[in-house]
Order: sequence, then C-alpha cells, then structure tokens
Amino acid sequence: MTFAKPKFRHPKSTKNKVGYLKSDYLGTVSTLCAGCGHDSISGAIVQACYELDIEPHKLAKLSGIGCSSKTPAYFLSNSHGFNSVHGRMPSIATGANLANKNLTYLGVSGDGDSASIGIGQFMHVIRRNLNMTYIVMNNGCYGLTKGQDSATADVGSINKTGMSNEYEPIDLAALALELGSSFVARSFSGDKTQLVPLIKAALSHPGFAFIDVISPCVTFNNNVGSTKSYDFVREHMEVTSSIDFVPHKDEITVDYQPGHRMDVELHDGSVLKLDKLAPNWNPFDRNSAIGQLQLAKSRNEVLTGLLFIDENTKDLHKKLNTVDVPLNTLNHTNLCPGQDALDKINDNLR
Repeated sequence: MTFAKPKFRHPKSTKNKVGYLKSDYLGTVSTLCAGCGHDSISGAIVQACYELDIEPHKLAKLSGIGCSSKTPAYFLSNSHGFNSVHGRMPSIATGANLANKNLTYLGVSGDGDSASIGIGQFMHVIRRNLNMTYIVMNNGCYGLTKGQDSATADVGSINKTGMSNEYEPIDLAALALELGSSFVARSFSGDKTQLVPLIKAALSHPGFAFIDVISPCVTFNNNVGSTKSYDFVREHMEVTSSIDFVPHKDEITVDYQPGHRMDVELHDGSVLKLDKLAPNWNPFDRNSAIGQLQLAKSRNEVLTGLLFIDENTKDLHKKLNTVDVPLNTLNHTNLCPGQDALDKINDNLR
C-alpha cells in the first residue's frame, strides 16, 4: 500500500495569489479511520491556508501524541513540522515562536493531549498569549488506545462498551476563556462552512487563538448515547452566529443591520463578519461568552461559533519587548553590547 498522492493536476486548477494550487497544501494519504472527523478538520485547514494565500514554507505545524497529532502529515507537506512528546507541544511552539516570530504557527492537539497529560502546558501557553492558532480535535475518547473516556467526555455520555461516564468534563473552551485567551471558538468537524472562516480568522489573529472542534470518533465514540457523536452534535448544536471572513486584500463591503451584524476588523485589515444568532451573546465580552457556555451546558446543547475575541491583545513578543527581527537571526555583533555597557550593568548589581 502506498501513502503517496498522485502528482497529476487538472490543467484548469486555480492558483491563489502567491502562486500555489490547492493541491500544494495537501499532505500524505490519511491512515485514520474512514469517516474520522479529524480528516474533515485537515481539509478545512487546507482550504483556509489556500484561501489566505499562506506560503507553505512560512508555516510551522506542531502536534503532540494521539490520533489528532497524526494529522499534520495529512496537510501542508511543504511546511515546517514537529511532532512532540505527549502533551508538550506548547513548549515546542513557544521555543520556535520566540526564535522566529516571522512564521505562522499552527498547533494541532487532542482532548487527551491537551486536557489530560498536557493540561498544565495548555494553560500556560494561553496565559502567555503566544501568537499561534491552537486547534483541539475533541472526540471525548482515546482512539489510539481503544476508546476509553477522555477528560472532555460529558457526564452521562455512553461509550461503545455501554458504560456511562460519571466524571465532570473539562470544557477546554471555558478554560481558555477563564485563563484569558484572546480568541476562543468552538466548531464541529461536520460544519465546514463554519469551521473554515474560523480557522482563517484564528490564523490572522495576533495572539493565542483557540478552536475546540468536536470531532466524532467513528470507531469508538459514535454510538447512541455518546454526546460526541455525529447525530448528537447535529441535533444539539446552537450557533452563536453565521460567520464569514474577508481578507484585507479583497474589497470590503458592509451591509449593517443594527443589533444583528457585527464586523470585527483584525490587526492586518481582515474583517470577520458575524451575523448574530444567539441572544445575549457579545463576542467582545468575556463574561458574556462564559455565561452563554454555561447556559448551553445546562440545556444539553453544544454552543459553536466565535465565542470571544479581544481586538486589543498583546502577544508574548510584545510582553517581552523583543526586537523586530527574529531572534535566530541575531549574531555576535547584535548580542554583545560592549565592555562599557557590561560594566554599567554590573555596577548596577553591586
């Protein structure tokens, strides 16, 4: 069996503004189960990067361990990539970002990788506001080890063995909000219309952008009684807004409907267009987002869409006041201030 994709390209395939075909953003053939929601998320990442005109070699994709962490092999083959130790992807992303802030950073993780063994690292990368997009492919189970309930499985959710989960779940979106994430969203792998513009907005956001994507495991967690199954999510999904993303290179037209349309201009001039659907929801109010998540939980609903965005965020490089050029380009001349400067520093320490 081969995992290589054919090189043939349709002669009428359209290139984006940086000269790449959509097929240039693909990876190897997926080895995940047929129908896995993770493959749909990979497809949405491909579509988002193609439409954003991201040059593949200017993106770094990172992951930990799990079914979700295999997916970087299935998109953007010509990008930088690093598959880290279980739960330690945020550390690798932090080090790489500090060394070269000129790359676009995309982290892919799972509910085990982020909500269990890596939850400490997940929390600290949020509070540091690292400039990256962090996508959790959340299926509520450990697919690589035969479907045990994960830390995000809901109370009362029935797994494939017929057992009911008795433990309270960790809501990663709520946790991200509480810890100060500057962009928080939730989506469903079966809703590409919503997911693609959310990923595009996250990649354009100048700070930590978190997207929790419910991604059903067709092998171990797609049965009747599971709250992470395709049927359950489709039947219980409440959407905050209909979403569109307008890159700054395109002409921007606005049709305002007071109280319904919200246009969020991002730092690079891109516009996230939101047609409000959920009542009492304000994407600029963290408390409003937290309240809506709790209300949806009490109603046994899955709240999806953009939950919160901070337009005036300050990422890690701004917090540390680093220089404008990537740190990995600094040489001895840049880094050595000279003997006089060193003497003054030492004098201040006496």
